[in-house]
Amino acid sequence: MTLFRPSRRDILAMAASAPALTLPAMGRAELGAPAMANPSHFAFTLGEAKLTVISDGSLQLAANGLGVNADPEEVKTFLESYYLSTETNYSHTNHLLVELGAAKVLVDVGSGNRFLDTAGQLMRNLDAAGVDPATITHVVITHAHPDHIWGIRDDFDEAILPDAAYFIGRAERDFWMQDGLASSVPAEMQQFVVGAQNSIAVDGAEWELLSDGQEVAPGIRVIDTPGHTPGHMSVIVESGGQQLLATGDAMSHIYTNFAHPGWYNNFDMDGDVTVATRRRLLDMAVADRMAVLGYHFPFPGVGHVMKDGEAYRFVPALWKWD
Repeated sequence: MTLFRPSRRDILAMAASAPALTLPAMGRAELGAPAMANPSHFAFTLGEAKLTVISDGSLQLAANGLGVNADPEEVKTFLESYYLSTETNYSHTNHLLVELGAAKVLVDVGSGNRFLDTAGQLMRNLDAAGVDPATITHVVITHAHPDHIWGIRDDFDEAILPDAAYFIGRAERDFWMQDGLASSVPAEMQQFVVGAQNSIAVDGAEWELLSDGQEVAPGIRVIDTPGHTPGHMSVIVESGGQQLLATGDAMSHIYTNFAHPGWYNNFDMDGDVTVATRRRLLDMAVADRMAVLGYHFPFPGVGHVMKDGEAYRFVPALWKWD
């Protein structure tokens, strides 16, 4: 299994925010940033569950990290056909807050102030959504990459939500906490290992280690979705006969993952397993008519999946106002 695929260029791109995007030669129209902030959260219901998608900001990485097992020219042509940059992969970061019964469950804790300057907005945006962080009862970590777990620590290196119960997959925890892991990976990846270990070992977080199918709270369970990382897990919310699947990074691109489910990306630790997991999730979402939430899909990132021959399509949810 190849554990890490990113090039040095990718790592450098993640070390600092990318400059503002420019129009490529083909002259596609590109929307610029607004003078004032866009909405940072979106709330809806699923049965008796109240769900809120809360943004942690955005990531801007090199687009050549997409579809690394495909012909680069085919990937470039595909991105151009969807009016996307062939230089920069601009992705959103959509966190799920589930309020169901007595539980208030947050999925992942974002980047904090230790990763890209364009991310780390989760705590501020929780406040904008009217959510008191102290009321969060459960925190579920899908996997230990920087944009999902580095926000667990405050400026005093203590758990930012000390009163919450913390959950992570046993396989994920065991992988990152291996003795000697930092010295066995390429030098440019050592910061990712150290960051994961520091996050998991943070003061004030008592971890419950999860296994496939385990319930975190009534109506909220996890399933194994390995590949992107060895112990990656996704979250299923079920209420009133309806289901929503929060995929984490098991699905990370709203267009390539559906039209070309066999492609994988440079940060997928095991590409073949990533593809097998993704196809399983897509087929499950189609068969069970589940809603899906993609962490890196365009905000708010919720919709449905439909089959399209050997490929799939993402169908954005139709939002409703009061």
